[in-house]
Amino acid sequence: MQNQFSLNGKIALVTGASYGIGFAIASALSDAGATIVFNDLKQEFVDKGLAAYKEAGIKARGYVCDVTNEDQVNALIAQIEKEVGVIDILVNNAGIIKRVPMHEMPAAEFRQVIDVDLNAPFIVSKAVLPGMMKKRAGKIINICSMMSELGRETVSAYAAAKGGLKMLTRNIASEYGEYNIQCNGIGPGYIATPQTAPLREPQADGSRHPFDSFIIAKTPAARWGNPEDLAGPAVFLASNASDFVNGHVLYVDGGILAYIGKQP
Repeated sequence: MQNQFSLNGKIALVTGASYGIGFAIASALSDAGATIVFNDLKQEFVDKGLAAYKEAGIKARGYVCDVTNEDQVNALIAQIEKEVGVIDILVNNAGIIKRVPMHEMPAAEFRQVIDVDLNAPFIVSKAVLPGMMKKRAGKIINICSMMSELGRETVSAYAAAKGGLKMLTRNIASEYGEYNIQCNGIGPGYIATPQTAPLREPQADGSRHPFDSFIIAKTPAARWGNPEDLAGPAVFLASNASDFVNGHVLYVDGGILAYIGKQP
């Protein structure tokens, strides 16, 4: 059974994995035996990521690449294949969020979120698919978010992008399953990362942030998730253990989607 979850000899590209969820997922894949490559938008972020991996005892390769730029992505994949090998596992993790009421959001900002959170996974997946098709094996994991299923104030662009990513996940599964390529998603709940830190900051009087209280009340686990909570699901979806799981979104949300909430 342990061999089913082994990633020995596999090469995993995790986009935007200098810190946070991407770093936690990449670390888990490394612990399972995979060789890790990652990208970030700027060299300073790549350098910080490399330092973090080194401190964790992980040998990783980092590259500067804008995943919304198809030419840069194609060059990145060619470089990885030359220097490391053909990618076996892709985790489309890179993403952004802009919390702006829809009626106040400029169309340019909406497009930016769609570009990073939906177009980029299409571009990177498209670039790795030929190598996977040739080997007749591959795993693509898209970070879809609970906003693939739910709406909420101020996140119209993010929810639209993640909903689209859920359907892109299903379509990749439908189109390339015959090549023994599995494409699945992970839908994190509210995870304690630097990106969500402002939502967890105590108020001036020492009380919980209202949104923090809201999430605790809505989550059966009664806590925020940690990036490490995504480790097991990521290894499962990257390994042979999930060879007949395709087009599925695994929600790692502490039970939010199953729960109506406590009575006031």
